[in-house]
Amino acid sequence: MNIVTSNKAIETELPLQLNISFRKVFVMFEKYAHKEFNEHPYHESAKKMVTLFKNHPELINGFSNLNLLKTYNKQIDLLLEPLFPEALQSNEIKAASIPFSFTSFKFTDRFENILENAGDNYELKVRNFEDDSMYILACTFILGFVYNFKIDMKRPFYFDIPDKNSGTMKYYRAALNADFSEITPTENAPELNSEDFRELLNNFENIDFWKEKFPPNSYVFKGFGIINLFDVTSEEMISSIKANLLAGGDELIYKLQNNLRDFYSIKDLRLGYSIFDNINSKICETIVKKSNSLILNNKEEIACNNSYFCNGIMQKVFIKHETFIISDIERYGLETNYNPFYKTLYKSGIQSIIIIPIQATINGDLALLEIASPKAYDLNSVNVNKLKDIIPVFEAAVKRTSEEHQNILEATIQENYTSIHSSVKWRFYEAAEKFYQESQINENAKLDEIIFDNVYPLYGQSDIKGSSAARNNAIKEDLVTQLTLAINVLEEACKKESLPIYKELMFRVSTYLKDVKKDLNAGDEINIVEFLSREIYPVFNHIKEIDSELSKNVSIYMNRLDKNLGLVYERRKEYEKSVEHINEKLSDYIDLKQKEAQKMYPHYFERYKTDGVEFNMYIGESITKENSFDAIYLYNLRLWQLQVMCEMENIAFNERENMDADLKIASLILVHSNPMAIKFRMDEKQFDVDGAYNIRYEIIKKRIDKAHIKNTSERITVPGKIAIVYSQDKDALEYIKYINFLQSRKQLGKLEFLELEDLQGVSGLKALRVEVNYQKDFNEKDIITFNDLIKQIEV
Repeated sequence: MNIVTSNKAIETELPLQLNISFRKVFVMFEKYAHKEFNEHPYHESAKKMVTLFKNHPELINGFSNLNLLKTYNKQIDLLLEPLFPEALQSNEIKAASIPFSFTSFKFTDRFENILENAGDNYELKVRNFEDDSMYILACTFILGFVYNFKIDMKRPFYFDIPDKNSGTMKYYRAALNADFSEITPTENAPELNSEDFRELLNNFENIDFWKEKFPPNSYVFKGFGIINLFDVTSEEMISSIKANLLAGGDELIYKLQNNLRDFYSIKDLRLGYSIFDNINSKICETIVKKSNSLILNNKEEIACNNSYFCNGIMQKVFIKHETFIISDIERYGLETNYNPFYKTLYKSGIQSIIIIPIQATINGDLALLEIASPKAYDLNSVNVNKLKDIIPVFEAAVKRTSEEHQNILEATIQENYTSIHSSVKWRFYEAAEKFYQESQINENAKLDEIIFDNVYPLYGQSDIKGSSAARNNAIKEDLVTQLTLAINVLEEACKKESLPIYKELMFRVSTYLKDVKKDLNAGDEINIVEFLSREIYPVFNHIKEIDSELSKNVSIYMNRLDKNLGLVYERRKEYEKSVEHINEKLSDYIDLKQKEAQKMYPHYFERYKTDGVEFNMYIGESITKENSFDAIYLYNLRLWQLQVMCEMENIAFNERENMDADLKIASLILVHSNPMAIKFRMDEKQFDVDGAYNIRYEIIKKRIDKAHIKNTSERITVPGKIAIVYSQDKDALEYIKYINFLQSRKQLGKLEFLELEDLQGVSGLKALRVEVNYQKDFNEKDIITFNDLIKQIEV
């Protein structure tokens, strides 16, 4: 019997005194040794095992000296035989273990072989498990066993075990069976009650507090555990590939190559990747945009035609976009008269290769994923099927890469052709002209900084309220629809073909459905789609062949799926179209109104689309290049802003009947009375406030819409009302005049005076919040005129 220990068994402090005991195994044998089981085939052997236990009472009473595992090697090996049946020795990866001690014994043959293949220097240990976590895990174990306080601290434990035969790493998930364990408190164990339990739940990171409630060695553990390992290399590699693709970076190809080496257990596996421009429906007749390619052999340009590739690759890869496998390069060379593609692979030392074409979704680029091995038949038409769960991940990455490329083009355009707001364009021309003149005589000439001093900021936003919740609800409804449709198909299948597997699949789909209806968590959608693809769709392919009615049911299900996404995308599509619709309406309206506002007095304006619309305005003499600024223009722009936001509220309200999703907006204005400076950031190619004091204004902008009314949990921004946030009372008096004016025109209603909770780094903010009187038949042309505004601010 092999015994594997670790230095951690000595070093790790625990609240438990660990004793190895087989008392519960003895109880099992004792049961079958009883005379009432005289006829049972286990009876005689059970009697012998009971005698063995009685001859060695330490096996029942327990012992902490690990050396006794060797002393009682044969006895322990014999008494654990029922738990390690001979028929499963080469299948199961199982061992007896002492929980929390990193000591294991009595391994199955398969487990023994895995450890032998790991090499002499390998130490069996859990991945990413800290000593403090072990102590607290032992405490939660005690809480459940002794006090019946259940804490769900279950997290998967993994072992990374090298395989020296393949030169790769294997990954195993562990499951522990503690049925043969028991725990009793010592006299040093403090009594715990429900209040202690609640305190422990709030102090997970406080190891000293846990040690106060569970002093070291204050409980006695007797028994052993059974640990089962499951090979999850494929799942781990898929997860790792997803993570690496998301992280990106210069070493991405290297990381993915290592992932695929472990995935295929091929230590010499190589990965290549290239993107060909497919613009104007031309196949690869251009320069490779991004290449770490194996098949191009460092060429920068290649014409994809029959003179380089064979006709089979041209048809299957570049026209049909299907995977192409060459399992034996020499045979391929013979069949293609040793064409240039064969020569490239041969020079690269490649003897088998898989070429996977992936069409990018934005600009039609065609990506090739190249997986190669120096050995013939390492990669073939059979094991290519292992990639079915990985290819969608690469498809998403190709889409992202294509988007990144498009962003590079956009950035280039922005860098060279940036659209500058008309109100400040004169200053850029002035700086460019000065730079040009100076550069004629000084090669070290520098561009001027673009700064506008003493400008007054105005900020507003009309934000879609509860957009995150609405988006999640749309996802949930689509998943409920899809799972319900799947259940319907399986129910009909049960009627036609009474197979237990259909009911089992219905149960699993129903479980997912129940979980989704209860709550939707991050990752649920991906898990469900993967489950349907892996478990349900192969069954659908079967049942549609056995009956025409079932085939119709499957078609009904498939027709409800989005062709591109492979899932029900109805509610989400409605939501996204509604968000896009309201954004376009609000953006178009404020853009139109801005043209009129610029005629009142030139000012800087910038607008952003988010889940709603937000905008910045800056007004002051330094922006106009003329000595014409007066405070009346600031007051006018403030009143104009309030008026326009009132009108935007009406537009959003009336557009609700034109949208599938019922979206509401909440509007906010931030008032700042003190002038500031704004500076054009050359690195970011946009204006930003200048000076440490003015940064406070930006901080408020980013945090204010999440602020609550003081001493309440109510947000300052709510649908149906416009919040006006200020810090000086004189600003409130100014805006009250504007509100009274719009109240007189029946556009605004009841006014509230509010104090806001302190924000991080900001205190003393107050707000006016006024109801919007929605007009059922709002007419964008029937609004307040410029003369109305001027008259009001002159009062």
